[in-house]
Amino acid sequence: MDNKGRKKSFSFILLLVILIIAGFLRAYNIKSLPPGLYPDEAMNGNNALEAISTGNWKVFYPENNGREGLFINIQGLSIETFGNEPWALRIVSVIFGILTVLGVYFLAKELFVKLRTTHDERQTENKIIPLNQKIALLSAFLIATSFWHINFSRIGFRAIMAPFFLTWALYFLLKGLRNQKWLLYGIISGLVYGLGMHSYIAYRATPLLILIVFGMWFFAHKESRKATVKIFIVFAIFSLLAFAPLGYHFLKNPADFMGRTSQVSVFSSEAPLKNLALNTLKTLGMFGVVGDYNWRHNISGSPQLFWPVGTIFLIGVLFSLIGIFKKPLNDRDKTIRFSSWILFSALAIVSLPVVISNEGIPHALRSIIMIPPVFILAGFGGVWLYEFLKNYFGEFEHGIFRKFLFTASVVFLIFLPFNAYYDYFIVWGKNHNVQGAFAADYVAIGRELNNLPPERPKFVIIQASGAEVRGIPMPSQTVMFITDTFTPEKQVKKNIYYKLPSQINQIPEGSYTTIIK
Repeated sequence: MDNKGRKKSFSFILLLVILIIAGFLRAYNIKSLPPGLYPDEAMNGNNALEAISTGNWKVFYPENNGREGLFINIQGLSIETFGNEPWALRIVSVIFGILTVLGVYFLAKELFVKLRTTHDERQTENKIIPLNQKIALLSAFLIATSFWHINFSRIGFRAIMAPFFLTWALYFLLKGLRNQKWLLYGIISGLVYGLGMHSYIAYRATPLLILIVFGMWFFAHKESRKATVKIFIVFAIFSLLAFAPLGYHFLKNPADFMGRTSQVSVFSSEAPLKNLALNTLKTLGMFGVVGDYNWRHNISGSPQLFWPVGTIFLIGVLFSLIGIFKKPLNDRDKTIRFSSWILFSALAIVSLPVVISNEGIPHALRSIIMIPPVFILAGFGGVWLYEFLKNYFGEFEHGIFRKFLFTASVVFLIFLPFNAYYDYFIVWGKNHNVQGAFAADYVAIGRELNNLPPERPKFVIIQASGAEVRGIPMPSQTVMFITDTFTPEKQVKKNIYYKLPSQINQIPEGSYTTIIK
C-alpha cells in the first residue's frame, strides 16, 4: 500500500472510531434514559399508532400545534417493528443523530477541500492527514461528543432531522458545484434538501442560505457558470418535488405553515426591538456563558458547549472573520473566505427562528439546526490553533514543545468522550429533575393500567392542564401511548377511558381510577 492508501486507511479508521463513539453515546441504555415519555413525544407515537391502525399516513399531523409528518411516519415503522415503547420512538432520533455526525465530517471535508497542507507541512505531506480531513475529523468528533447533540439524538422530537438534512444537502450541493456534475448531484442535493422541509419549522429559513451558496459560487467561478445555473435549476426542481406533498397541504391549510410562530413571536410583544436584542445576546451567550434552563433540553443553565470546545469555537469564529475580510492571495485564502461565508451565513440564517421567538430563550431545541456550523467552526478553530502553536513554537528546545502539544491534544481528545458520558449519564441522567421533565410518573400509570385485568373498567382523571387534543388535555398522551388507547375504539377495546374532573360523576362504581396531576 502506498502513502496515499495508508493515509486514507488511517483517516477511515479514525472516522470509524468517531462513529462508534457517536453511536455508543446515542444508543447506550436508550431503553431507560431518558426516563418516562414527554407528552410531545407520546403525541407523535399516538399519531403513528393511529396511522398504523387506519392506514391513513399523513404529510402533516395537525394536533399539538401541527407537526410535519415525515418523522412521525418513520416512527410508525419503528413502532410496527418494536412495539409501543418509548425507546421505539427514540431509536429513530438515534439513527438521524449518528448520520448527522457522518454528514458533518463530509461537509467539513468538502468545505475545506483545497486547504490540504500548511506551509510547514509541505515537506512532509506523505506522513500526515491532509488539513481538510483534520478539520473534518475534529468537527465530527466534537459533535459526536457534544451533550447538546447527544441529548436530542435520544429524544423523539422531529427537530433532530433538521441538521441532518441541511448538512447532507449542503455536502451534495457543494460536491456537485465543485465537480460540475450538475445532473447527478443536482438531483440528490435537491431531493435531500426538499425532504428537510418535512423536518422542523426552523428549516424553512434555509432557502436564503441556499441562494447565498449559489450566488457566491456563481460570481467566484466564472469558468463554470453554465454548470452552476444547470445545477441550480435541477436542484430547485427536485427540491420542489420533494416538498410538494407538504406544500400542497399548506396551500389548502395556510394557517398550518406558521404553526405557533405567530403566538411566540417577539414582534407580538410590547417592546419587540428590545426583546429582539436581548434574545440575540442570550442566544450568543448560550455557547459559553448560560445555556437552556430546561432540564429536558440541557443540564439546566449550562453552556451548550463544553468550555474548551467553546474556546476553539471562538477561535474558529475569529479566524474565519479574518478570512472573510482579508484579501485572498491564493487558493488557501479563497477557500477560507468561501467556507467562512457559508458557515457564518448558516449560523445567522438558522438563528433567526430562535431570536425572533419570545419563549424560553436561550432555547437549545429551537437552536438545533445551528449545531453543524457551530462544530465545523470549532473544528476549524481547533486545527488552526494546533497548527499555529506547532509552527510558532516548533523549534523550541529541539521539538520538545511539539511533543508536549501533541500529547496534550491527544489527552484532551481522549477526555472528551468520557466527559460526555459523565455529563449525560451521570450529571444529567441521575438528576431528579429529569424524571419530571419527561413525565416518568405518567409512564408508570400507563404500565400499571396495562397490568390490570382487561375486563375491569379503568378511568384516568386528567387534572393536569395543557392544550387539548380531541377534547382531552395533552398530558394524557403519555398514558394513551403506553396503553395504546388514543382512539375511542381502542379505549373501548382496552376498557380504559379518560375523564376531566368535571366528569367524575360519570365513572361507574367499582371502576379502577387513577389521576394525572
